[in-house]
Amino acid sequence: MPTEPDVLAPPQRVASRVARWEQALDAVVSGKPPRSKLRIATWNLRALSGLTKGWTTPEGASPKRNFTDVHLIAAVIRRFDVVAVQEVRGNLRALRHLMKVLGKDWAFILTDVTEGKAGNDERLAFLFNTRRVKPSGLACELVVPIEKDAGVPAGDLDRQFARTPYAVSFLSQGQTFTLVTLHVLFGEKAADRVPELEAIAQWLAGWAEREFGWDHNLIALGDFNIDRADDPLFKAFTSTGLVPAPQLEGLPRTIFDDPGAGHF
Repeated sequence: MPTEPDVLAPPQRVASRVARWEQALDAVVSGKPPRSKLRIATWNLRALSGLTKGWTTPEGASPKRNFTDVHLIAAVIRRFDVVAVQEVRGNLRALRHLMKVLGKDWAFILTDVTEGKAGNDERLAFLFNTRRVKPSGLACELVVPIEKDAGVPAGDLDRQFARTPYAVSFLSQGQTFTLVTLHVLFGEKAADRVPELEAIAQWLAGWAEREFGWDHNLIALGDFNIDRADDPLFKAFTSTGLVPAPQLEGLPRTIFDDPGAGHF
């Protein structure tokens, strides 16, 4: 029987491709985060699940992701201190090989699979560099109480989130910050997303007020499925005072962006 390749021993052609990829990334974000600053990222890795245990994937084979892809993904993640990853699936093979490539200084925290059709067999995860940040104790899912005077206006949301937002607190250089990652239900039409976005915005606004008293930062990350600035979805999510980082305006959001028709 053929032996399984070692994911930590890429052939020269793969190493050369990764090196070219690293050079391209250097033009966007340098390889090592500054000592006095944190780099936090969010990435929908689209069905991070199974893996072909080889350096190439035969035509028509499934899953399409292979060891080469894992090294290319790791090259991006290493440039950050914490990365919120959406669409980790029930099958963790790709994630486990990704962690091997990232190395012993990297760890992850993730949810269990979200059950039900809308859940799409998805998990939410945080990958983080343990030399730069450490979990500070809190890990929770955001559950909205469907009752009057519970923080979400009555009638705004008549069910729980399709994929429950996940929050983890971290500590770095004496400062605590809480990251919330979410993947908003896409729905049949854009209007289907409004109740969930509004409910999340209400929940986060109340939480941010409480954390402010402790001098803690609260940052929402994820795939919000908001198409553009100032549309009804954007207004729903920013209705309670949430503010996107100004320096992120105008950046491409996805590999599927076309010139003049970018996603927000």
